[in-house]
Amino acid sequence: MIVYGIKNCDTVKKARRWLEANNIDFQFHDFRQDGLDKATIESWLESVDWEILLNKRGTTWRNLDDPRKEQLDVAVAVELMLENPSLIKRPVVTTEQGCSVGFKEADFADKFGN
Repeated sequence: MIVYGIKNCDTVKKARRWLEANNIDFQFHDFRQDGLDKATIESWLESVDWEILLNKRGTTWRNLDDPRKEQLDVAVAVELMLENPSLIKRPVVTTEQGCSVGFKEADFADKFGN
C-alpha cells in the first residue's frame, strides 16, 4: 500500500494516523518532495474518475489563473495536476486492488480494517 499526499495536509495526517493505529503497513509518498509523473496519475485514473481526483474546492484551484480551467477534460486535468500537485485530492491510496481518494474513517475501516 502506498499513501500519496502532502505531509502537512491535515487529511493526509488523519489517514496516516488511522493506518498506524490499526497496524497497517504502508509507504508514504509526498508528491511535493518525492515528485509525481504522468504515468502514476494515469494509473490512478484506471480506478478513479479525473473529476474525483481533481480538487476544485481548494485554494490552489481558486487562485489558479489558467485559461485551461474553462476547457477541462482528462488531458488538461492531468497537465494541471502535474504542474500543481496540490490540485490532487488527498490522500490517494493505492493497493493491488486499485486506488481510492480521500479519507473517511468508516471507508478506511471497510477497505483496510482487520
